[in-house]
Amino acid sequence: MSIPFIPFAEGEAKLDWIGLTDALALGHKLPKASIGDTFLYRDPDTLLSRSAWIDGMGSLVKTANVFPKNPASGKPMVNGAVSLFSDTDGTLEAMVDFHLVTKWKTAGDSLLAARLLARPDSKKILIVGAGTVGRSLIEAFGAGFPDAEFQMWSRTPATAEETAKAYPGVTTVTDLEDAVENADIIVTATMSSEPVVLGDWLRPGQHLNLIGAYRPDMRETDNTALFRSRVYVDCFDTTLDHIGELKSPLSHGVIGRQDVLGDFYQLDAFAQAKPDTITLFKNGGGAHLDLMTARYILDRWNA
Repeated sequence: MSIPFIPFAEGEAKLDWIGLTDALALGHKLPKASIGDTFLYRDPDTLLSRSAWIDGMGSLVKTANVFPKNPASGKPMVNGAVSLFSDTDGTLEAMVDFHLVTKWKTAGDSLLAARLLARPDSKKILIVGAGTVGRSLIEAFGAGFPDAEFQMWSRTPATAEETAKAYPGVTTVTDLEDAVENADIIVTATMSSEPVVLGDWLRPGQHLNLIGAYRPDMRETDNTALFRSRVYVDCFDTTLDHIGELKSPLSHGVIGRQDVLGDFYQLDAFAQAKPDTITLFKNGGGAHLDLMTARYILDRWNA
């Protein structure tokens, strides 16, 4: 029996954003994942392998090669592969396109949180950041909130305009503070090390969903936003001590561990925004989410 390789376009054609978020929720009802990362360096290149094992679902190794000089010669900076293994005997079940898993895992992670935390009648969604992730967020949140209007902001307005042209109905904004104040859902996907969305701009009933920061020296919002919000994460283990959004405030006593109210292993702790509350979610990723996503992709491929 041949092992399937699931390419990007053919695999994506079989997927559904709501179906993925349902699969992620179900995946967190299984025993907690064991996860591990390894890094190898050859200046300026990096080899990153992320692995996860979930009893009842199987195991996964996702390997990424990051070659910063590649774009100069017209090649993608990040390349890789995802290997999905059987839970019963450890055999290889599928190879899945790296970019397919990454796109759907990242946007699906945040969409699941928004379905749990944001008001279902949210009408205005602001995407902060116009890169590859920003594009996938338009697709994902468009499925989750089909009646919503989308706005996009970028530090480089031309980039936002270019992205908006690819998605009819998406408009661009240049006044970020005003756009934040008028949005129901704000989703950030930047590479910023300094807060982009300030807590003073937020109003009760909003949902702030943070994706971009992934290192201890990176933050997309400030302490005021944390003070004013009910705070949630996708996984305590991959966010609290690893990402500046929470690591810095926690280590300096700005907030306490008790102020982070739940992760996806405690779905019952998630509560949708009330008229007088702000909800904040930090998307930290993690190989266990890659595993859940890859398993969903293979299930849809086989179906």
